[in-house]
Amino acid sequence: MLFPSLFSERSNMKRIVCFGPGPRFKGGIANYNTSLAKAFDKQGDTEVFIVSWTQQYPAIIPRDFIDRKSRKDQLENTNIKVSYITNYNNPLSWFKTVNEIVSLKPDLVIFQWAIAIQGLPLGIIAKRLKRQNIKVVFDLHFVIQKEGSALDNRFTAFGIKSAHDYVVHARQTADQLKKLFPKKTFEVRKSFDQLPDNSIPVLQLYHPVYDMFKPDPDFDKEKIKSELGLNKHVFLFFGFIRKYKGLHQAIEAFARLTEQRSDVSLLIVGESFWQTLDDKKWSTRLKNKLFGMAKKVFLKKQDDERNYRPLDLIAKHKLQDKTVIVNEFVPNEEVHKYFQVSDNLLLFYLTATPSGVESIGYNFKMPMLATKVGHFVDTVNDGFNGYLAENNVKSMAEIMNKAINNPVPRENIAATAKEMSWKNYANQIRKLI
Repeated sequence: MLFPSLFSERSNMKRIVCFGPGPRFKGGIANYNTSLAKAFDKQGDTEVFIVSWTQQYPAIIPRDFIDRKSRKDQLENTNIKVSYITNYNNPLSWFKTVNEIVSLKPDLVIFQWAIAIQGLPLGIIAKRLKRQNIKVVFDLHFVIQKEGSALDNRFTAFGIKSAHDYVVHARQTADQLKKLFPKKTFEVRKSFDQLPDNSIPVLQLYHPVYDMFKPDPDFDKEKIKSELGLNKHVFLFFGFIRKYKGLHQAIEAFARLTEQRSDVSLLIVGESFWQTLDDKKWSTRLKNKLFGMAKKVFLKKQDDERNYRPLDLIAKHKLQDKTVIVNEFVPNEEVHKYFQVSDNLLLFYLTATPSGVESIGYNFKMPMLATKVGHFVDTVNDGFNGYLAENNVKSMAEIMNKAINNPVPRENIAATAKEMSWKNYANQIRKLI
């Protein structure tokens, strides 16, 4: 048992296990899982445990997933216990995970579901926990994967089918769940005061606004803008550089904008998703070779994202003097700087499920400039908390210019975020017990 001395006697407190990447990992799902655990911990009458991966993906994937830069302990001043157990590449660890969670005697286990490839281990773990009469909930960040295939759908179906209840962040995700399991009966609500008897509860919530990234009240915007070499109006692209996030579209639209005005800058902050390892190492070359072969076999319809290089467009359009690039993973302590120095957040995605970057933006009262895809049509109220573009570069450039000429009041973004708290989110999930 990895949590000795905690369970000599059962208290009256509820116990919740948050399964997902722990705070040592980088990326939105690790931040999300940690933030959710902290929200449960603040309830006072809840014991909270994070049971985490040690390796989240097959060993052949050529990427470093560990946060090696952030310095602050995200769980400081909490009572949350963390255990790193589950190794994707070691099936014995899957069963060890089951035994560990069973020993905790939880009232609820909530799994973070964000990628289909984890379907095999999570499906096995969830099924065995359900056999032990432990309440299993899946928090679905997607159902139909952004860059998916038929194989992804099979992994997803296997991975999430054993849940008692589901949590979704948008109506479209609930609709996808119904499509994946057409023979099951679901009941979708925004709150469950009483659980239904003859259908599977689907709790439709939202992506909560991150409170782990806080504005610096003493931040000198003009000073940092000068240090970074930014012009008057700053557009921010933030987060991992992935094809579905449409950075290539953002750069093309920005190029059009610079033809109309010279007082703008594009700030690109985030690491290239598939370029985090040293290509000179033989282990990296071997992983790239094996991963490339696997993609050709299993993901024939999917573009090879490792060849996605949108930053090359900056030189093509001669934008070097109007673009600032921080092409690396940003530690949590420095995130605020890039949001506070910027004026608008670019979300010109090709496809979209509720976005962690969008959530961070709300915390900094950032106007959202997004494409009319996925859930953005529900969360971005055109002209109120941002602007929506058609999925073409001309329309994107137009709303960038509109955001300068007719800026939306920052108070509107604050109003949008008011009900999207982690406290409300955790309280609604608590009702599923």
